Amino acid sequence: MRAPTLRAILFAFTADLIPLYALYALLFAAHGLGAAQISSLFAIWSATSFLLEIPSGAWADTVSRRGLLILSGVLLAGGFLSWTLFPSYLGFAAGFILWGASGSLRSGAFEALIYDDLTARAATRSYPRLMGYVRAAAESAALAGILAAAPLYALGGYTLVAWSSVGMAVLHTLSAIALPSAPKSVSAADVEDLEEDVEDLAEDGSEHAAPQPDSSGYLAMLRAGLREAVRIRMIRRGVVLVALLNGMTAFDEYFALLADHAGAGPALAAILVGVTVAGSLAGSLLAGRTEGMRTRTMAGVLAVAGVLFIGGTLLAGSAAHHPAALYVLTAVGFSAVGIAYGIDFNADVIASARLQDAIAGPARATVTSVSGFATEVVALLVFAFAALATTWLSLPMVVALLGIPLLLAAVLVPTWLPE
Repeated sequence: MRAPTLRAILFAFTADLIPLYALYALLFAAHGLGAAQISSLFAIWSATSFLLEIPSGAWADTVSRRGLLILSGVLLAGGFLSWTLFPSYLGFAAGFILWGASGSLRSGAFEALIYDDLTARAATRSYPRLMGYVRAAAESAALAGILAAAPLYALGGYTLVAWSSVGMAVLHTLSAIALPSAPKSVSAADVEDLEEDVEDLAEDGSEHAAPQPDSSGYLAMLRAGLREAVRIRMIRRGVVLVALLNGMTAFDEYFALLADHAGAGPALAAILVGVTVAGSLAGSLLAGRTEGMRTRTMAGVLAVAGVLFIGGTLLAGSAAHHPAALYVLTAVGFSAVGIAYGIDFNADVIASARLQDAIAGPARATVTSVSGFATEVVALLVFAFAALATTWLSLPMVVALLGIPLLLAAVLVPTWLPE
């Protein structure tokens, strides 16, 4: 692999190699916080991400993207340091604000930086493969961090887990310093002219805004990115499709609950969830080989994924009524879910790459952040639906219904995803 590729993978890997991911809710409870207080912390975290997602993307279009990624790492380390030094409600709230700000700065800026670096090297065709490796690195790191939490806790309790997480965040910051500092692939001397061009193109039905000369006006760049994301049909559709495919990865919050409902103990549940992680890793790693897939082929594959997800979920859930066949039903069911999950990850990487190819204005990070914001909306809709539906339906049925968006994506891909 080329050095820039290894740097990008290292940056993504260190961002999620955080042992606290497995235990932070328990950490809060251990310091006397109740369920309502913990829920309010999650709300603070979510609100911070929502408020800063798009504005931070516009910022990344006006200043050094690598500089913002370094700042993102500093904020991440500061967030975990706040939890470690001030283990109280206010300390945890401050940590979540810093963590939410960190994630917002990273979202959009990282993808835009990598795409512009590839543009400078005339290698944009390798973007899907590289981002597949990046997604796989992030998934692997999250799993490794979670697995590391148990021995770290056994050796030094929450203190060692927390300080280890601070250390990994510092390492992540150092990895950001090593990222390439690529020039923006599209510059603009007057973003106001770009906005007028976008309006004219939207009116006459054109799909692309022509690249314009350079400007550093934050508000002008923010308007330009929002207009391109909303007014240009190809970009708007790409933003929504990527959000739909990426937002569906919120399903993984329910896999352990599904295994528990089926009657699997903690050890077996961990293995079954691991099967879905293996699927996501495989799908991400194969993105470089499948990036040339035609849209109709992708639509067919996504339709198969929807069927596998729904069928696999119901099959695994049925083990609760057939305990004698627990291992067979859960193994087959979760294998089907893992394949479906891998297809979704693969399609998400490809769709994200084609969205990057379609962006023609100077506000690449802003447009990408709009997609990230929409992804959060989809994830929240998933959580809201699950919370409401479990009032009337069994957990396996609710999780199975979450596979319907895969079928919807299959319908949209032929007309919404550029070839």
